[in-house]
Amino acid sequence: MTRMRFGAFLAPHHPIGEHPVLQYRSDIALAAHLDRLGFDEFWCGEHHSTGWETIASPEMFLAAAGENTKRIMLGTGVVSLPYHHPFNVAQRMVQLDHMTGGRAIFGSGPGALPSDAYNLGINPLTQRDRQDEALGVIKRLLAGEERVTHESDWFTIKDAKLQLLPLQDKLPMVVASTISPSGMTLAGKYGTGVISIGSTSTEGLAALATQWSFAEESARKHGNTVDRKDWRVLLSWHIAETREQARKEAGAGLMRWNNEYVHGTLMRPGSKFFKTPDEAVDETAFVPGAASIIGTPDDLIDAVRKLIPITGGFGTLIGFVHDWANRENTLRSWDLVARYVIPELNGLLDRYRESREYVINHRESFELAGKAVLNKIMEHEGATKALAVTKNSRLAMPGHHAPNLDRKD
Repeated sequence: MTRMRFGAFLAPHHPIGEHPVLQYRSDIALAAHLDRLGFDEFWCGEHHSTGWETIASPEMFLAAAGENTKRIMLGTGVVSLPYHHPFNVAQRMVQLDHMTGGRAIFGSGPGALPSDAYNLGINPLTQRDRQDEALGVIKRLLAGEERVTHESDWFTIKDAKLQLLPLQDKLPMVVASTISPSGMTLAGKYGTGVISIGSTSTEGLAALATQWSFAEESARKHGNTVDRKDWRVLLSWHIAETREQARKEAGAGLMRWNNEYVHGTLMRPGSKFFKTPDEAVDETAFVPGAASIIGTPDDLIDAVRKLIPITGGFGTLIGFVHDWANRENTLRSWDLVARYVIPELNGLLDRYRESREYVINHRESFELAGKAVLNKIMEHEGATKALAVTKNSRLAMPGHHAPNLDRKD
């Protein structure tokens, strides 16, 4: 079977109140923790407003994370292309790939926060077209086969060529997708991977059933191919040993995240104000089509197994990083996913179970073999004397009763 990959997506969504330096260090420590646990990917985003989303440069953050990790891939989730000159984006990604030893993933998007675009004086109606235009130029620059000249109403490149190419033979490229077809269509146009960040909402989760077809249709139109193994799907979860414990650990933080940020700051359409932590948990994780899992490892395993046929299959499951629980319980949640969810979904325990069942079902054969071995031993000169010595030694030990070594059956 094809192994599913696992990762984490740090937007971040941090409640206002903690010292910024300590928060950055905590996020880097999380990347290191996930690296030790064997997760495959770690992503962080770019945002410039709202107070909760605090990483302005994913490349800078991931360079620091790279110094504290060994093997985990590090993805920009995402660089908002309309905010930057494409030549600078390409150069920064190349530098990040070298600084992390070939572990960079280039994720791009049009920009998620309207307040960011407003502060930068960018017309929101131009953002997706600008991402498309910039991505085409960046792809040519990273290929390094020609000097690039491109004149636009918002940037100009003249006879440009990168003086250093990525350390990886081919830098992985990923496009962000929400509920609309635009992200998937762009991925097909350029033959990139996809990270579906909209699936953390009920509406986004429902849209996954038809999303991949847009990428395939666009790829055919532009003479490219796309592969489901390059599709990353986000889910939100908090995992504990029992559902009751998970509810207790995550309820208050979930309510604050929803009320203060999703509903109160972003004013996301369809969001509602929760009055109690129990209401927040029930409405977020225990309604039909819920996009969040608050419960046990088995609950998450069941949710992912149901998601696979809905989507038609994808390559990487990404967990959305949040502060619903305190730091210790959050780390414990990721630990439980690594210990129990990942091996179960990837079939790593199947052969253990088969081996155990084989031993149980063939017990009679093993007992006959053991008797044959014992009989052979007893034919050896001195075996009876050795067993007698063992018998006497065990009888001499307080509280021990030697087995009947003289029995022939």
